[in-house]
Amino acid sequence: MGIEEYKRIREAIDPNEFKLNSLLEITKSINYNKPVEELLEIYNFILKEQLHLRKFVLYNLQDDWKIISKVGVKGKIKDINIEKDILKFKSITVIESSHKTSLNNFDVIIPVLHKDKPLAYLFLAGLKNENSKTAYDNLNFIQTLTNIIVVAIENKRLANESIKQERVKQELEVASEMQRLLFPSDLPSNNKIDISAKYLSHHKVSGDYYDYIRINKDEFIVCIADVSGKGISAAMLMANFQATVRTLYNYQRLSLESLILELNKQVYTSAKGEKFITFFIAEYNAKSRKLKYINAGHNWPILIHGNETNFLNKGCIGLGMLQELPFLDSAEVEIKKNTTLILYTDGVVELENSVEEQFETDRLTKIVKSFSPLSMEDLNEIVFSKLDDWRGAKNYVDDTAILSCRIF
Repeated sequence: MGIEEYKRIREAIDPNEFKLNSLLEITKSINYNKPVEELLEIYNFILKEQLHLRKFVLYNLQDDWKIISKVGVKGKIKDINIEKDILKFKSITVIESSHKTSLNNFDVIIPVLHKDKPLAYLFLAGLKNENSKTAYDNLNFIQTLTNIIVVAIENKRLANESIKQERVKQELEVASEMQRLLFPSDLPSNNKIDISAKYLSHHKVSGDYYDYIRINKDEFIVCIADVSGKGISAAMLMANFQATVRTLYNYQRLSLESLILELNKQVYTSAKGEKFITFFIAEYNAKSRKLKYINAGHNWPILIHGNETNFLNKGCIGLGMLQELPFLDSAEVEIKKNTTLILYTDGVVELENSVEEQFETDRLTKIVKSFSPLSMEDLNEIVFSKLDDWRGAKNYVDDTAILSCRIF
């Protein structure tokens, strides 16, 4: 029903019948899922044209209190704070006087409550004018009408939130499946190399990533990464990063330096500088026994041979921190027989105990040295057992990953 049709109806029927028709029309518009703007247009028309109200403001609680309808009021209303000044009003209240200048411009406050929770407040003015001398008699009707409109808007908002949540859920499922497929499912364990990994995801989609990529019978890649921050956006960024690493290395066979430069560009573009990824990648050649690596701001991997310990810390800043990397170094180390390489994320070394003391790298190093004869799978199980003992009753608060590699 359009505005002109409303006018014809208003002239043809008595006020009480018009009230009923107004409520029915609002209800019909709600059932037809009309947009919020159209519902408010009908609402404003009823207040202005039928009830002769020329000045009113409707506040609605969304993320915070916002004005969703304003008629006859120019400029901003600066000195009304709903939380501090208005929440005390639980019923229709006539404004006699107030220390708030803006509030003195209105005659009545009409609250809209749902189970004692305030959803909206309508401020009315001009009720003492001749054209609106019966307006006080209509306050209950106005409250009912406002209640219907506000609850309909709230239901729309909740429905939109539900749709968003379902969309996010579907995206998470896709990302989770992507990660499951991209995590290496078959790590080698033979007389040349023994690799094993273990991780715990704090959320459905992990913010940590590790990988093993076999190049040929003598060469392979190992890498590990951690995204800054938590939540869905961080996890989605990491899922995309996993796929990008595989794609760039498998199909373009870039050098480590070129790979890092390209990854930095893509992470910066995807995250728009709001998040970054720490990343360690190493390429090993069994014939030369040389391990070339770049550490992009990640926790320093530990290289252990007997009592000798080295940390692999050459590289650059985290990926995506800056559009261009200010420096980029690579390093190469010779791997002696029976050397153990431990890659891990900060969820391991930053895990806190009951007195908020962190696990730290020294404890991890001592565990690796103490159980060096064990297989990498058994070693990882012991590390996580020690982490469980360390945290006690506290929960893991971050994704936690470790990739252990022994080169014979």
